[in-house]
Amino acid sequence: MCQQLTHCLVISVNCIRLTKCQMASTWQSVQSMRQWILENGDKRTDPWLLVYSPMPVAIIFLLYLGVVWAGPKLMKRREPVDLKAVLIVYNFAMVCLSVYMFHEFLVTSLLSNYSYLCQPVDYSTSPLAMRMAKVCWWFFFSKVIELADTVFFILRKKNSQLTFLHVYHHGTMIFNWWAGVKYLAGGQSFFIGLLNTFVHIVMYSYYGLAALGPHTQKYLWWKRYLTSLQLLQFVLLTTHTGYNLFTECDFPDSMNAVVFAYCVSLIALFSNFYYQSYLNRKSKKT
Repeated sequence: MCQQLTHCLVISVNCIRLTKCQMASTWQSVQSMRQWILENGDKRTDPWLLVYSPMPVAIIFLLYLGVVWAGPKLMKRREPVDLKAVLIVYNFAMVCLSVYMFHEFLVTSLLSNYSYLCQPVDYSTSPLAMRMAKVCWWFFFSKVIELADTVFFILRKKNSQLTFLHVYHHGTMIFNWWAGVKYLAGGQSFFIGLLNTFVHIVMYSYYGLAALGPHTQKYLWWKRYLTSLQLLQFVLLTTHTGYNLFTECDFPDSMNAVVFAYCVSLIALFSNFYYQSYLNRKSKKT
């Protein structure tokens, strides 16, 4: 009996030691991964706001999810907030920012003789390389600013706009472009920024005009074509990254694969939105 008890105690002690070793090993792996994330970024962009560590972006993301969850509950017994003046200024300010970024992506890529098929990242500190890196940072930061879209929906009690598509797209773009600026500030990432800023010029122009009031509604018949433009953007990006997955190009396949999968998910979600908003609604009316 004593031998059996001693044997059980020995096994228990060994299990505790093994568990401690496994925990220590896991912690070391986490620390190594953290160190790799921090130290293997683009040294040009590391000092810039929100870039060096993923923690600030992760905190912003968690706060965003908290607002999405708690916001409608807090507004449930309150009247919608009148944000007409704020929305006019915000939307047209976003148009101006999008115009600036589109100009920078286009002009810098042309001056740098960028290839639209395969363009490696220029990690040098030459004026054009730094100019491209800076507009990539502005594009990333614009995605942080755009989280305000969700806040405005909540304050105006437009809860029907808080769809999975909206939250998924806004929440994930900040991570995607944090990684882009942290590791790949330039190269063929510019093509994503170029297309997206053009689409956002059109999109925020629409929202700005809509915010002016009912008298502009007759000029906003083209909303469905805005969704079509967004879909076209994702199809072009999927084709672009898909092409680079099967060709020799000095740009990480891992990033191309992530962008490809992400664009496919957005094509599916935006296609469903287009069908539900325009085709299905139209068939119900008839």
